[in-house]
Amino acid sequence: MKTHRPAASVMHRAPAKLNLFFEVLGRRDDGYHEIETIVVPLSLCDTLFAWRLESGDIELDCRWHAALDEDTRGKLPPPEGNLAYKAVALLRSRAGVDEGIGLRLIKRIPAEAGLGGASSDAAAALLAANDVWRLGWSRAALAELSAELGSDVPLFFARGPARCLGRGERVEPLNVGVPWHFVVVRPPAGLSTARVYAGVEVPERPRGSRPLTDKLCGGDMRNLRECVFNRLQGVAETLSPWIERLRREFARQHLLADQMSGSGTAYFGVCHHARHARRVARRLQARGLGRVYAVGAAN
Repeated sequence: MKTHRPAASVMHRAPAKLNLFFEVLGRRDDGYHEIETIVVPLSLCDTLFAWRLESGDIELDCRWHAALDEDTRGKLPPPEGNLAYKAVALLRSRAGVDEGIGLRLIKRIPAEAGLGGASSDAAAALLAANDVWRLGWSRAALAELSAELGSDVPLFFARGPARCLGRGERVEPLNVGVPWHFVVVRPPAGLSTARVYAGVEVPERPRGSRPLTDKLCGGDMRNLRECVFNRLQGVAETLSPWIERLRREFARQHLLADQMSGSGTAYFGVCHHARHARRVARRLQARGLGRVYAVGAAN
């Protein structure tokens, strides 16, 4: 659906995220997994515009940014299946709002990548609708509501790196000591989160994130490779040959650390500085691995 965006619209950015640490702690009775993860929001982001509609309808125009090619961007759901649409519908119901809202979402974050694009869009939609309808809800109240939409959504209210527990909805902000720079590749094939979780086994002795959080908060980049971890990567490697190929390619790039983000298939490396990230991105782009990004951590 194409919607006209008036001048009086509000704009929110929806950042991608990386999982620097991801451990599965157990299975829950509700079907979810207990996890511990360290996430960092990125400068790569989607853009959401929102404005008030007198009609009382919810209208969403979602489209890919022109720079993304079809092979590496993934698929978009229909408007009613989009998590941003579901977010404003949920907020309108809980707040008892009769007014409508128009949304235009410009997507730069590829789907089926483990970068949290849909969840971030949902968080941005809640913030935008709160502005448009002048509800005055706090970020904490919106974050609590957002947990009903998905486990990843609350983390995008943290305004920076965070440690997440439970099924992901318990968010503890982290004070990171130094700027972080990354190179990220989304290969031509994605992975279903459900398929990856279906194959994961709960370890008898889960790893903890404390060594990594100490380095993040202390600005210590030494021996970082020993601290990053993703329990889901082994499963993803059995489902997509791209993960192993990317692991081999990244191993040649003299990075501080590298691994898959979330449930994949995006793969990232921690770089020494911004110039290093751009240099590595050019080399990986020449290898024909998919869409390559040189990005920084966002606050």
